[in-house]
Amino acid sequence: MDSATQFVLGAAVGTAVLGRRMGVRKAALTGGLLGTLPDTDVFWPFDDPIDSFVLHRSVTHSIVVHAAVTPILGEGLVRLASSLRDSRIQTYLGVFLCLATHALVDAMTIYGTRLFWPIWSEPVGLGSIFIIDPTYTLPLLIVFVWALFLKSWTPRFGKALSAALILSTAYMGWTAVGQQIATSRAEAQLAKAGITPDRMFVTPTPFNTLFWRAVAVDGARYINLYLPLFGGDDAVTAYVHPRKPQSIACWSGNGVVETVTGFSKGFVRFDAGDKGVILSDLRMGMTPQYVFRFVVAARQGTEIVDVPPRRLEPVRGAPGDGDWLWAGVRGDPTIRPIEAEAAIPMKNLRVAAAPGRAAVPC
Repeated sequence: MDSATQFVLGAAVGTAVLGRRMGVRKAALTGGLLGTLPDTDVFWPFDDPIDSFVLHRSVTHSIVVHAAVTPILGEGLVRLASSLRDSRIQTYLGVFLCLATHALVDAMTIYGTRLFWPIWSEPVGLGSIFIIDPTYTLPLLIVFVWALFLKSWTPRFGKALSAALILSTAYMGWTAVGQQIATSRAEAQLAKAGITPDRMFVTPTPFNTLFWRAVAVDGARYINLYLPLFGGDDAVTAYVHPRKPQSIACWSGNGVVETVTGFSKGFVRFDAGDKGVILSDLRMGMTPQYVFRFVVAARQGTEIVDVPPRRLEPVRGAPGDGDWLWAGVRGDPTIRPIEAEAAIPMKNLRVAAAPGRAAVPC
């Protein structure tokens, strides 16, 4: 999740556990700082942008590591705050929960979080919530702002804090339910078209959980399905895109490609142009504006050669996306302007997708 959400989540958790002991304002600020601590890995000097991409949310996001560092951070907090010296176990609990809830909420996004490193190093990424979701954040933000104006605990604030935590947690639970509904609809639509994808993920479009995006890899192509929960089957729109242009169809990739493909669970696409061969992670961002895009090779004459990987700056938002997004939330079937040329009627999806599975002679 975004840093602001992680801060106010940590503030709410810290205040709930320690607010009566150390004061509401101090507990909120302390919890907020602890809640953002796992993201300090962004300052680690990784060797290249690929390592920075695949190794983020690893060591500092492991609840195993959180348990190990809790006595160190907790003891430091006990020694700094005299009001906590008789509440060592409670302080340790507050520290652990501020750290662990950061990692658990991150694991609900699509990026992937190594929750159990080093015991189990595979990243967990449910993908049921967008990285920024105001509905989740707003209740926590309200009680955080309130906490800044309080020194000591009051029953009224305690009720508001409980309500905020319950609402946000319930909403997070809803995201998992909404994802299952959207996944079932996507599977039904693809089955109706006679398509069994190689792999598929479903995640919400930006800032909401009422309009969902399914990406189905089907051989050499991938299909974007946009599914409004409030709309019927006629509100679902489909777009077919190539995963690799013909100009580099015979290029087999390199170690960087293997690393990113493995981390992305195979949800990648390639583009070739003046900047070179660009590798994109299909999970984050939307066609063609993906958040993680890397130049991994370049053409020299008739050959494609490896180059040091370089991350391209993401381009956020496309013309017409705001109106399209709002229409999808309402359940109206609307073509996304930037993908209009790739739009395919659902009844023609099988025919449109099948040629992409044909082998390219090399």
